[in-house]
Amino acid sequence: MADQDKITDEPEKDEALEPEKDVEPQAEPEKDVEPQAEPEKDLDPEPAADPEPAADPAHRGLSAPVWVAICVAALVVGVLGGYFLLGGASAGSVSLDGRTTLSAGELDSAIATFTYNGQRENVTARDVLTAGGGTVESVVNDDGTYSVPTASEILVYAQNMVILADAEDRGITATDEEVSDYAEQMLGSADLATIAELYGIDEQTVYDTFEQSVIVTKLREAVCETTLPEQPAEPTEPEEGAEDTPTADYASYIIALLGDEWDSEAGTWARTDGDYYATLSTYEITNDAATYAAAEAAYNVAYSAYSDASTQLTEEWTSYTGSILSHATIQVGTLAAS
Repeated sequence: MADQDKITDEPEKDEALEPEKDVEPQAEPEKDVEPQAEPEKDLDPEPAADPEPAADPAHRGLSAPVWVAICVAALVVGVLGGYFLLGGASAGSVSLDGRTTLSAGELDSAIATFTYNGQRENVTARDVLTAGGGTVESVVNDDGTYSVPTASEILVYAQNMVILADAEDRGITATDEEVSDYAEQMLGSADLATIAELYGIDEQTVYDTFEQSVIVTKLREAVCETTLPEQPAEPTEPEEGAEDTPTADYASYIIALLGDEWDSEAGTWARTDGDYYATLSTYEITNDAATYAAAEAAYNVAYSAYSDASTQLTEEWTSYTGSILSHATIQVGTLAAS
């Protein structure tokens, strides 16, 4: 089975509403067509890869940070003990037989299925091609055909749908306020209409995109014991020649990181058994002054703690999503790998 992709750090807030790297997030599958499976055999899938960005900037999907939460959930490669089947399909679906393109009339036919908790769902080419706000107009070929989504793209889509189904089973939802807060955090604005206009998609699709990201984030928080602390920001470098000059700003920066390890009333350490004392005890720190070197040392301690927590969270989340996906069956009707 292929190696599992690891969770990266939490996404940072965008400075402005500017598109970054395009990704193709996930959408709800249609359910009207049932493909017929080939004789079953277990195969190890290729690692799930991020879909290629749309070439037309007027039809881009949402920027990368928006979809980190849900895409990371799906990048548990393979189905880890479940079934991943490659084969043709029939009964209202597209019979690919090695084809790499589809006509417009074939976009809504099933090219894959996934089964979870006894519920079988179809995946159409349109589902994958328009996932996360993309449009078929942005991916149409010069001859009017559409490239068949790759097996890895379909796998990512199906895995995300399974993770969302698990969240639904747990009763996890997202409120309008949570969606707005998430939009503000990711793109610096809660104005969904403006975001939709910027990315050339409709407002409902923007809402659905954020909603699913919030749901997956809440699922991760519910099932993982480790809480990821806020990623520390590096201290501002001093002006040339002022590297050794203590300032109140550096003192405030350090004390904010120290938390209950510092006694602000006494202006000294509250305890000497914490993570920071061993590193910072040799620096002169007061409530009103500290050097850049001390601030940088405090940052290194804080980032190390953040990195350790991130690694632990990765392991917990990967283990959980792996256990969920192990109960899923995914059949893909394409052999295209890239």
